[in-house]
Amino acid sequence: MVGNVQVGGDALPSVQSMTNTATSDPQATLEQIQRLADAGCEIVRCAIPNKEALEGFEQIAKASPLPVVADIHFDHELAIEAARRGAAKLRINPGNIGSMDRVDEVIDAAKEAGIPIRIGVNSGSLQKEIDKMDIPLSEKLAKSALAFVEHFENRGFTDIVISAKASNVREAIEAYRLIAQETEYPLHIGVTEAGSTFAGTVKSAVGLGTLLEEGIGDTLRVSLTADPVDEIEAAYEILSALDIRRNRAEVISCPTCGRCQVDLIDIARQVNERLDEVPQHLKLAVMGCVVNGPGEAREADYGIACGKGSGILFAHGEPLRKVAEEDLVDELFTEIAGSC
Repeated sequence: MVGNVQVGGDALPSVQSMTNTATSDPQATLEQIQRLADAGCEIVRCAIPNKEALEGFEQIAKASPLPVVADIHFDHELAIEAARRGAAKLRINPGNIGSMDRVDEVIDAAKEAGIPIRIGVNSGSLQKEIDKMDIPLSEKLAKSALAFVEHFENRGFTDIVISAKASNVREAIEAYRLIAQETEYPLHIGVTEAGSTFAGTVKSAVGLGTLLEEGIGDTLRVSLTADPVDEIEAAYEILSALDIRRNRAEVISCPTCGRCQVDLIDIARQVNERLDEVPQHLKLAVMGCVVNGPGEAREADYGIACGKGSGILFAHGEPLRKVAEEDLVDELFTEIAGSC
């Protein structure tokens, strides 16, 4: 449990992100956390880079609508103090926190606070003896993570989440596969340093989508060089594409071609911008011509099939009425509102 959010077991994969505001500025951070919560985020992580951030973190942890994870690197004392100040979980990389004696102090603090620890490894902080091995990075990541898990177990601590992220999609996929074969601890999956919104979403969709389809992954973050809220939208699009879960209605829309005689791109944009008006379970279709009309989109609950300057509203594959192009979106949402 991360606060009130179950990770692992029979729970659906949870969605998380990380704030990019200064943790020492609790007001700005809490405002961003609220935006993330409104977008569907379920767990949020805050960096604690120094002692000055601890006071802000304590205020954030108390007031946040989401469970707050303390992200700690290098300084084990920051992790210990964060556990005392309300962290719902600690995220550490034992490979850069110092000696294992220091790691043990963090374990003891988490045990006393009754909170889990995410063992997060990456290519920059592997165990030294493992890093020297002439084996693929994916194997190094898996071996390092599992070695730390064994140490935690020997200390009597099993409230663990594991991550083994890489910026290379294939290496990340294989690392998680190897770990999943060896343990049943919950896995936090992600492709680290994935990039900007477009490229990072594509890389994350390939990596996370592959793992989730194989049943690997209990919580996820789509790491983007962008507004953290964009990470939540991307995560749910990945989960929705696999029919795992969604936080808004689904839209299917055809690619444009020479047969299209309306501004389909703008129509699709308008429909997507108004999805908050629609129950989550519905599927909407925006089709550009009769070829991709009600027939191909009959699985949609409601949709538009366009012609020359106009379109047909349909429900469950059955035509309802013809509507002028400029009124299509409004009429679509009127129809949905009147039927739901």
